Amino acid sequence: MEQNYQTVLVGIDGSEQAKEAFEKAVEVARRNEGKVVVAAIIEPQLPTTMGYAPLSESVLEKEEDEAQEMIDEAKEYAASVSFHDVEGVVVFGSPKTALARDLPQKYGVDLVMVGQSGLNAVERLMVGSVASYVIREAPCDVLVVTPTKGKAE
Repeated sequence: MEQNYQTVLVGIDGSEQAKEAFEKAVEVARRNEGKVVVAAIIEPQLPTTMGYAPLSESVLEKEEDEAQEMIDEAKEYAASVSFHDVEGVVVFGSPKTALARDLPQKYGVDLVMVGQSGLNAVERLMVGSVASYVIREAPCDVLVVTPTKGKAE
């Protein structure tokens, strides 16, 4: 069975795991002569002890600026390795549904790449893992990137 991935989606959040997932997504897209859609997803609500509180407009604007900065850094990395077919998107909503449903449908994604969750078992139980959700719900293949940076080689 041939694996040909023309549109690779990867979410970034500023973490090292997300950066590594993006770097690997670039290489997968390069091998397949495809493109990368890099998404920075902003949750417009802040978790509180009593549920969720909406973020103020100034906080959302700051979050949007930071998200665009992450996308710009990702594009700079791609250009530094001579890969230019990168589309950046800033999305407001749930990272889980954006990566598993909304963006794959909108962009015709055939591979989602996500960083492995660094959450411990208790945190995973409470907030859930984006990677776990995407694996279960995405309409396409999902590749979970295990971190290699910092590991002894």
